[in-house]
This record gives sequence, C-alpha cells and structure tokens, in this order.
Amino acid sequence: MQMAPGRFSENLRGSTVAMHDGMRTKIHRRTLGVIHIRGVGSDDGLTLIEVCVGMVVLSIAALGSAGLSDVALNMVTAARIQTTATVLAAQKMEQLRALAWRFVDTGALVPMTDTATDLSRDPMTGGGAGLSASPGGTLLTNTAGYVDYLDKHGMWTGNGGSAPASAVFIRRWNIARLPWSPSDSLVLRVLVTTVVRDRQASPISPRRRLAGDAMVVTVLTRKAD
Repeated sequence: MQMAPGRFSENLRGSTVAMHDGMRTKIHRRTLGVIHIRGVGSDDGLTLIEVCVGMVVLSIAALGSAGLSDVALNMVTAARIQTTATVLAAQKMEQLRALAWRFVDTGALVPMTDTATDLSRDPMTGGGAGLSASPGGTLLTNTAGYVDYLDKHGMWTGNGGSAPASAVFIRRWNIARLPWSPSDSLVLRVLVTTVVRDRQASPISPRRRLAGDAMVVTVLTRKAD
C-alpha cells in the first residue's frame, strides 16, 4: 500500500501520524498486516450515543420547565381567588355597617335598629331581618336571609339554602350581640368561601378558615346622629 508523500512521526503507542495537505491522518497498527486509517481533524461529528444523551438532557429540562409553569399558574389562580373573596367580604361588611344602628335624638336618645332589610338580595329589598341577631350556625351552613352566591367575577347569582349552578363563591354573615353591651353593640362576621372548598369544610362550630377563605369581623356600636 502506498501513502501520499508527506511527513510522518511515530508516537509512543506505535501509531504513525502522517501530515499532508494541512490534515493529520492517524494510522493505527492494530493487527498484523491490517492498517486502519481514521482522519483526525476539526470536522469530527457526534456519535449516536452523544445525540441520545443530549436529547434526554433536553427532555428533562423541558419537563422541569413545564412543572414550574404549572406551579406558577396555580399560585396565580389561588391569589386571584383569595383577592376576590376578600373584596366580596368587605363589600358585604360595608352593607351591614350601612344599616340603621344608632341613637336618634328626640329630646331623649332613642335607639333605632334596622330589622327589615334583606341583604341577601341584590339590590337590597325589604322583608329581611336587617341587623336582628342571626340564628346559630349561619357561618356553617347556607341559611336563607344570611347567605348569597356569586359567580367567578363576583356578580350576584342568587340566595337561599342551596347554591345555583353558576355560583363560585358563597358569602355568609352572622350578627350577634356583644355580651358585655348587648343593647348597643353588635359583632358582625362575614365569611366568603368557594363552593368547592365549602364541601371540604368540617361542620364544626366555630367555622375554621380554610385556605382561600376570607373572614372579616368588626364591632358596630350605636352612636347618636
């Protein structure tokens, strides 16, 4: 066998390296009488194993990114639900505080109490209980006159003892007399939860706040006009 003219050098492993036309060619003497020739240059490609390993690494990275996206989306959804529930609870509390609970000066201070407004309807109407003391368990169960339902946008969808199909949020409230000032002070509580989370709640009094629920509590005291 003839080789193209060029420079040859012998390395320590018994291979001969030929230099010609700007390229190195390594000649391996592995078996007697057989010469294997492999070009060694800057244009060597990737083996199939290397390609497969690279694909596996990229796949793992892609799966990790997808998992992080799901986590981020769940966090954003939970934050949105929590924010909406808090706003809805605050709205109902403002409606309760706006009802008449004050003293009227007619020469003597006379207490005035709204006992007729129905806050479970939108807009509010008569025929309700106003600021009368609630029956027990109005924060635990859907009690007519002390509950209303809203869709995912916070729009009113109904009232009564059972949630309509379009309801996402349940809003309940409770009115109780303050023990050490029962004639002049009320404790107002508003709870907003979701239909899904309400199914997970244990029917134990007092109602425990679940993740995503909003609870607002305040004390309303009579004042003179």
